[in-house]
Amino acid sequence: MNNEANNLEKSSARNNPTQNLDQELKEEVEGDEEEKLHELLLPDIRDLPTTPPSSVQTNFVSYFAPDFVKPGHDQYVYRHANGLCVIGLAPTHVAFKDEGGITAVDFNVGKSDRSGIKVTGKRKKNAQHFETNTALCKVCTQNDSYIVRCCVKGSLLEVNDRLIKHPELLNSSADREGYIAIIMPKPADWLKVKASLLGLEEYKKLREGS
Repeated sequence: MNNEANNLEKSSARNNPTQNLDQELKEEVEGDEEEKLHELLLPDIRDLPTTPPSSVQTNFVSYFAPDFVKPGHDQYVYRHANGLCVIGLAPTHVAFKDEGGITAVDFNVGKSDRSGIKVTGKRKKNAQHFETNTALCKVCTQNDSYIVRCCVKGSLLEVNDRLIKHPELLNSSADREGYIAIIMPKPADWLKVKASLLGLEEYKKLREGS
């Protein structure tokens, strides 16, 4: 009886091409879905970045102020989602082109020593409010010195006073341990200054073409 039933099914399938086509389409769709799922779970290794993204790339949006106040004075502004802005020297800053790089950092500029500012509490008591062109510090090379400025209008929360004893951090990791300062701008002030800054790709195109 079983043999007869199997023969009947095979005969029915041969005599019903529509049924065969439906079965083939179903198997093809299932195969495509399985392949797509495999691609999602296991991406092509050729599409992965050669190096993992840095903490700056992951946690901040990068902006740049090229030729800020003076030619060659390129600075970066890394903005965090909470509004804080980290200020520092862009890799194309003219100071890095001097022989021996940066040898000293002096926060005693303007009418006060920026390294002496101590901000406390949630209300950021003692924070000083600065303009975009206010001096933060002076970086020195063997033959020259350069003023580093705020780039954004806001409250100065801290400066990286480690640079006083270890100015070499600017030469080795200006975008990380060698940052200059942290500033908190008001939302309205940030929107104004943002319009004058360049994004990462714009900055790269500008400097690669110069």
